[in-house]
Amino acid sequence: MDFVTPIITLLSTLIDTLFRKVITAENLDQSIDHLETALEELAETRDDLKKQVDRAELLGLTLTSQVKGWLTRVDKVEAEVRLIREDMEQKKRCLLCCNANCFSKYELSKKVKEKLVLVNDLKGKGNLEVDLADGLLLVPVVEIPSRPAVGLELMLDKVGLLLREENVGTIGIYGMGGVGKTTILKFINNGFLTLGHDFDVVIWAVVSKDFVIEKIQQAVGVRLGLSWDETQFQELRASRIYSVMRKKKFLLLLDDVWEGLDLEKIGIPIPNKENGSKVIFTTRLLEVCSYMDADYKLKVEFMPEKESWKLFYEKVGGSEILHSPQILTHAKTIVRKCGGLPLALVTMGRAMANKKTEEEWRYAIEVLHKTPSEVRGMEDVFTLLKFSYDNLDSDILRLCVLYCSLFPEDYSVEKEQLIEYWAGEGFLDSLQNGNLHIRGHAVIGSLKVACFLETGEEESQVKMHDVVRSFALWVVVEKNKNETKFLMQASEGLLEAPSAESWKQAERISLLDNEITELYIIPICPNLSTLLLQWNSGLSKIAEEFFQNMPALKVLDLSFTSIKNLPNSICKLVEIRHLDLSGTKLRTLPRTLGSLKNLRHLNLQRNQYLKTIPREAISGLCQLKVLNLYYSYSGWEKEDFEGLRFTDLECLSNLDSLGITVTDVTALNRISCSKLLRKYIQYLYIKECDGLYHLPLSSYRGDGDQLRRLSINNCVELKYLEIKEAAGCNWLPNLEILALNGLPNLTSIWKNKVSYGGCLKNLRCVNIWYCHKLKNISWLLKLPKLETVYIFYCKEMEEVISGEDDGIVTEEDHLNAFANLKILSIRDVPKLRSICQKAVFFPCLKKIAVIDCPKLRKLPLKAHNVAELPTVYCYKDWWDNLIWDDTRTKYTLLPYFMAA
Repeated sequence: MDFVTPIITLLSTLIDTLFRKVITAENLDQSIDHLETALEELAETRDDLKKQVDRAELLGLTLTSQVKGWLTRVDKVEAEVRLIREDMEQKKRCLLCCNANCFSKYELSKKVKEKLVLVNDLKGKGNLEVDLADGLLLVPVVEIPSRPAVGLELMLDKVGLLLREENVGTIGIYGMGGVGKTTILKFINNGFLTLGHDFDVVIWAVVSKDFVIEKIQQAVGVRLGLSWDETQFQELRASRIYSVMRKKKFLLLLDDVWEGLDLEKIGIPIPNKENGSKVIFTTRLLEVCSYMDADYKLKVEFMPEKESWKLFYEKVGGSEILHSPQILTHAKTIVRKCGGLPLALVTMGRAMANKKTEEEWRYAIEVLHKTPSEVRGMEDVFTLLKFSYDNLDSDILRLCVLYCSLFPEDYSVEKEQLIEYWAGEGFLDSLQNGNLHIRGHAVIGSLKVACFLETGEEESQVKMHDVVRSFALWVVVEKNKNETKFLMQASEGLLEAPSAESWKQAERISLLDNEITELYIIPICPNLSTLLLQWNSGLSKIAEEFFQNMPALKVLDLSFTSIKNLPNSICKLVEIRHLDLSGTKLRTLPRTLGSLKNLRHLNLQRNQYLKTIPREAISGLCQLKVLNLYYSYSGWEKEDFEGLRFTDLECLSNLDSLGITVTDVTALNRISCSKLLRKYIQYLYIKECDGLYHLPLSSYRGDGDQLRRLSINNCVELKYLEIKEAAGCNWLPNLEILALNGLPNLTSIWKNKVSYGGCLKNLRCVNIWYCHKLKNISWLLKLPKLETVYIFYCKEMEEVISGEDDGIVTEEDHLNAFANLKILSIRDVPKLRSICQKAVFFPCLKKIAVIDCPKLRKLPLKAHNVAELPTVYCYKDWWDNLIWDDTRTKYTLLPYFMAA
């Protein structure tokens, strides 16, 4: 039987299979080696990728599912290969039968082969090196370390509201260094960690003063997960950034911007309503907000007193140190001197954290006043401010900053006075555009924009923050080691001037607002250019040789002192350009004053005792530009009088500003006949002019255009002021202050019609006293810049704004009325029935005072739609009996009522 053949075939197959198994088993060790080599290479790829991932996660990126899955599979296969190796080692030690061992090796060899295929497959996928922009997802917000935002909550609320405005794409936050701008920006960033929002990504980038576009591109690109290539062109980088960001709704936060940035050059799409993206930046310069086309500009103000104390309290360490009433008093002094500047409060709080005795606190205040840079940490504050100082456009601006440190702490100085000082020093000479005052106001504007100056107590004033002032004095000291270039002892209660020795090296000296009564020293100061002695009200004696050794002095202010005579050495001030003698007790001027050939500004206003001025004292001042005799000398055209005449003024070829006091009609007529005098009069005071029935102020177009202040007192026959028809419609365009006092027959102030925005367009202040025949002053409605109105003792006035339809007041006038009015004060006007018969918004009104006006029963106030309600000062019984159009206004105003 043929049964052998199938058996032979079966045995052949078995032998062949066993042979393959044996061959595979023999090669098992080699296969394992290949697998482990491949696994090592895969692990290296995995480790390199993890380093990239770690770096990216620090930048706010997170893993995609693809990368996360690949890393997980690598870890899994690594564990499986480890098990295979362990299993193989175990089998080698086993002494089981040969067949069993053979089959076990076959199974291992099969697993090794499968794992080798898997490892090689993972290696191939891992070799893409995972482009971070594709392999990692953006975390919307990355937290940035920040200190608590004490006192900045209101600003954060404003920013929050603006972020919800569709039409606001770019927001500029500006303010001086150390005021908290960066803290605000950090809180905006960190706020989105917990707040719900629809931004795909919030990006933070620090720009700084010495920025380059590539630096910002790198910060933005890395945050987006884009690789950085130093060799790429700027335009290519911008294109890559733009291609990613145009698909996203982003919030870009740029800190410390010093100049306008072109966002498109960086690769940032312009934020708008369509893309919903936003850009917020911080800067120290308001002008940067304009360069960046900010839709909204927010100024970070100094911290209020309550929040300032809270921040300082935290940094000191709380109540343990401040428990002592004596230390508490000193602590509040320090907080006040920090002026609400967060950086200064933090610095001083830390410096005082371990000071436990009253003596230490008293000493700290002394140091902070005299040499603040010696307080630990304050030099860091000054270094921060120096960045802004160095960034000012010119040396002129830097000189003007340092000059402002001559005034006491928290001192408001009139802009005009400051400009005159700067002009006297020659700071404004190199600025070619515009006249002197335009140039000066431009400088003030630049320093306000840079946050070195701020608005003073009045709009016409500026002041320097205490910390900025300390910084300016520090700069002077740092620039002039071992030399006292600024002798600054204003408002220190001095009873006598510093010793002559301390004056030697000084270039500028400020001793204003002290109690000095005599100047008996004879200082030698060859470099002194400014000497401020004003407001030493008891100063009555100056040594004859006092000015003998001041050859470089350019600015001298002796105003509001009690000097009766000028020392003969005044004629030695050969470089003097600005001399202020206003408000003194001078009775005459020395003839030798006329030898000061460089004098440009001579201020003699408010010198009621100045009865005689020798003609030689003025006629020789060939460079004189400004002569102010407002409320002063008035002996112009009097017979048998050898004093100063109008003809002497007409001979001053450089004169362009004049202040005059007139006491008779003859002198007025003489001014009317002099085109030159009419052209240059800026301040005009007319008093006690008998026979003056009407006053022609402007007779032709341009006549009286320079007049800024007009005061008329006790001209009992005057009936009205008149503007000739030839003067046109835009008369007295620069008049700022109008004061009328003791004019019992004045029936109408202006005989001419007053038009809105044409004539009197800069009139800010109107004072009317003892003008008994005036019935109303309806023309006030036509004044766009009116800020203050005082109406006192006008017995016949019945209405401030007439309700009669006489064509003077229109509906449009009521809509535009009192847009800038801040103070309205009315006293002893017994027949007054109405201020204005229609209620007015008064958007800027801060105070309204009504005393002794028994017939006035209504106030023309609307309480809604006004940001800040005015204080109402009056008698309580009068308030209680007022009639209101709606009770809402009454109860809204009630907290602002102040009893007289």
